[in-house]
Amino acid sequence: MKKYNVAILGATGAVGQEFLKLIEERNFPFNELKLLASERSAGKVINFMGKDYIVEEAKPDSFKDVQIALFAGGSTSKTLAPEAVKRGAVVIDNSSAFRMDPEVPLVVPEVNPEAIKQHKGIIANPNCSTIIMVMALKPIYNAVKIKRIVVSTYQAVSGAGKEAIDELSNQVTAIMEKRPVEANILPSASLPKHYQIAFNLLPQIDVFVDDDYTKEEMKMVHETHKILNDYNIGITATTVRVPVYRSHSESINIELNGPMSPEEAKQLLARFPGVIVQDNPAEMVYPMPLYTSDRNEVYVGRIRADKTVPHGLNMWVVGDQIRKGAALNAVQIAEYMVEHNLI
Repeated sequence: MKKYNVAILGATGAVGQEFLKLIEERNFPFNELKLLASERSAGKVINFMGKDYIVEEAKPDSFKDVQIALFAGGSTSKTLAPEAVKRGAVVIDNSSAFRMDPEVPLVVPEVNPEAIKQHKGIIANPNCSTIIMVMALKPIYNAVKIKRIVVSTYQAVSGAGKEAIDELSNQVTAIMEKRPVEANILPSASLPKHYQIAFNLLPQIDVFVDDDYTKEEMKMVHETHKILNDYNIGITATTVRVPVYRSHSESINIELNGPMSPEEAKQLLARFPGVIVQDNPAEMVYPMPLYTSDRNEVYVGRIRADKTVPHGLNMWVVGDQIRKGAALNAVQIAEYMVEHNLI
């Protein structure tokens, strides 16, 4: 099998580390591997598959002789992705920088793999919550199309980075020890005000934009339209940060264009690659973030009829946002390109 020179930008972060785990787990055919990060992390040594790699500061020339560049996300994507493409790399980017660019495919491989072939050097990974949602929607959409989506998310703190994970742990410890609780990270470190997340919920993820929706909520709207290539679907979202370490949960209500029973939906979902139906109310079986962390699949349960509309369904969907919601999705895109000789 042909092997490829691979670069990982953001190699020291949570998504970058997940890239490495997945490359080993899935036996991705790499030849040379470059680990890149900010100047602050340059010089760190990461042992991977028995070999020590020195993390380099990411610069335009870092991508010389690289065929596949996996970007973990962040503000540097806007600058470095075009530079990597100039040097011959295909960039699979986890940031939001290129998602809505009409020249850049926005891809979930199980949902719209055909879009990969349209790339001009950059392929965008969708937002983690969007990926998890469209995995559950796609088999149903294929059968009867979707008229309207109402989604409420329950998003783990790891979606806001390692600092948010540490803050949740520190706050829980402080509460147990009856010490004052400090809040410096959530809803977002860049905002002027911060709230406790331990034993609390925050109905704000990212900044507020138009009509008092947050940027995170509008990502789910615009990205779902683009991935499904259907701009007629009505979509409204409420995104909430919850005191869970890993794995996002979503309550999804869909109004369909035609009849579909919960049992039919379960059968369609069970046959869809990357989805596991976990739905047995009599035995109290349903997806939970505690049990879906570090798993590749998206889990769907609580599938039931919404009798307030002619053709409605409710679903409870849970997936590891660092795996399928980020690193795994990007690696799957790279695997598809290798398999179909697109690199």
